[in-house]
This record gives sequence, structure tokens and C-alpha cells, in this order.
Amino acid sequence: MRVSTVTGPGETSIVEVPTPTAGPNDVLLKMRACGICGSDAFYISIGGIPPRQGETHLGHEPAGEVVDVGSNVVGIPVGAHVVVNPMAAPSGIIGSGGATGALADYLLIEDAVLGTSLAIVPDHIPFEVAALNEPMAVARHAVNQTKPKPGDNVVIFGAGPIGLGAAIAYKSLGVASVVVVDILPTRIAKALAVGADGVINSAQEDVSARLIELQGSVPDRRGHAKPATDIFLDAAGAPAVIATALAAAKHGATVGIVAVHKKPVEVDFGAILGQELTIVTAMGYPSEIFEVTADIIANWEKYQLIISDRFSFDDVQAALTTASTPGAADKVMVVFN
Repeated sequence: MRVSTVTGPGETSIVEVPTPTAGPNDVLLKMRACGICGSDAFYISIGGIPPRQGETHLGHEPAGEVVDVGSNVVGIPVGAHVVVNPMAAPSGIIGSGGATGALADYLLIEDAVLGTSLAIVPDHIPFEVAALNEPMAVARHAVNQTKPKPGDNVVIFGAGPIGLGAAIAYKSLGVASVVVVDILPTRIAKALAVGADGVINSAQEDVSARLIELQGSVPDRRGHAKPATDIFLDAAGAPAVIATALAAAKHGATVGIVAVHKKPVEVDFGAILGQELTIVTAMGYPSEIFEVTADIIANWEKYQLIISDRFSFDDVQAALTTASTPGAADKVMVVFN
């Protein structure tokens, strides 16, 4: 079979490897779709992840069809459409330094357990939408970390895949208002399409003033108007986002950070001391990998809008290049025949 592999710093190739066979405790998947993550570009840039530098198989956002089931596996029939927990693989994280990658014709799920290794999705869910499960679990974990309550007002900075996934999640959890902030008109339009109650173009509008218009205001301790926003979520990773959120946050608000900041961000804690903010960070998905699956099934048409580009596996190199080019795409999906 074919698998997309990092073969050196800045280099990837399609390599031929033996097609795996399912042992008594395993399940073999025919890959049907796999998303490309920003981390894939990082793995490529450094030549792979130790100890598999030069032979790191790519792909950790998979959806596939079960084609073989080990004799000891329970509840997973041949033909089932499934999403995968890449963290559960005993031979290392799938597509992130483990022995296997999902940008391949087939993927072996070792020691397969329904609800731990993989989950079944209905056949009517497009495979490329199901393959959003892994990144949307990241978004759901960020949402969970901010502990939203019904009636909360939320603002999300960044309308990339994680920000849009968070917007859908917050709406599913019943918050009162979700506003999304970005600078790209196409992303702003997509935020409205997935269900945001309002949007702000921060290149053209004052974020705090516009939040007051959209979500109302409350006085701070000196009587100045602050947005009545309960949760600020940074899914953009720009230093200006942190400064804007901390300056706008009312007393007792929560500021969540899921974006990767590549440089240190200076914070004046003296200036925000009296606001008594809760600041939380979110990384990965400790328990959300299959929690989010039900929401994707229920709202798959909205989640489908997150996908910006689709490539066949034959064109996987173009897919990787597009995904790693700033501004070229949002969520790139590789689909298999």
C-alpha cells in the first residue's frame, strides 16, 4: 500500500509498504478521508519526529471503512464507517510519530476497542466531514475548558477550523450569543454560515465597542462600560488578541487560549488585577475525542462548511503544500477512492 511519509527536512514522498493484516485484537480500515493539520507542516519542516526521523508517516485526522475485523474484537462490523482516536494506538500516536499514519491506503487499528480506539458514524455522514472529528475534539476541549453556561455571551477570535468548530460547539451547548472576530471577509462569512450570532472585522472595527453593540455592556468598578461578554476564546494566536481580550474583559470573565502562540506574549497583570479573570488554556482532547462525534453527526451540514479544499490521495503532495501555505486554505481534506 501507499503511505505519505516525511523522508527528510522539508521532504515528503509516497512510499510503498506492506499492507497490514488484522490480528485477533485488531481492525483494518480502508482510508476514506484524512484532514491535514498545521502540525503536519511542522513535522515535515524538521524531517520527522524522533525516533522515526526520515520515516514519519503522516495523517492523524482519519475516517475510514472497516474491511477486516479480528476474532476477538466486539461491536465493530465489517463495512462500518468509523472515526479514530489517534492517541490510543499502542505503537504511538497515529500520524504524529507513531508507527502508522492515516494518509495511507489502509490503517491498522491495533487493540481495537469501540469507544476507545474508534467510534462508528452513520453511513449518511460524508467521510470528509467525519474526518473533522479529531480537530473538532480539540475545539470541543477548548470550549469545555471555558465552562460555558446557558445564557453566556461568547466571543471567539479567529475563524479558522478550530474557531469555527468552537462556535458550533458553543451554540450546541446553549449559550446566548456567539460573536466571531477575524480580518478575512471569507472567514467572517463562514462564521455566520455556521451559526454565529454576530461577527467583527477587527481590521475595520473597534472590537470592544462592537461587542457592546452586539452583547450589551456592564459597568466596571470605575463606572466605565465594558462588554457584557462572559467568555473570550483565542483561536487566532496573535499577540493583539490577548491584549484586546484582557482590555475588554469585564470583572469575572473567562479568557481561554487554544491557539498556539509562537512567541512570548507580554501581559500586564497589574492592569487586570482588579478584573479577577479566569485564564485557562486548552491543548488536545483528554476526553473529547468521541464526545464531539455526536455533535458532528447532528450538525454535519454546518461542520461541512469548515472544509475549504479537497484533494485526492493521488494529489496528496499538493494538499500538503496548500495546507502549509499561509492564507491559501482553511481545512484541507484528502479523500480516497
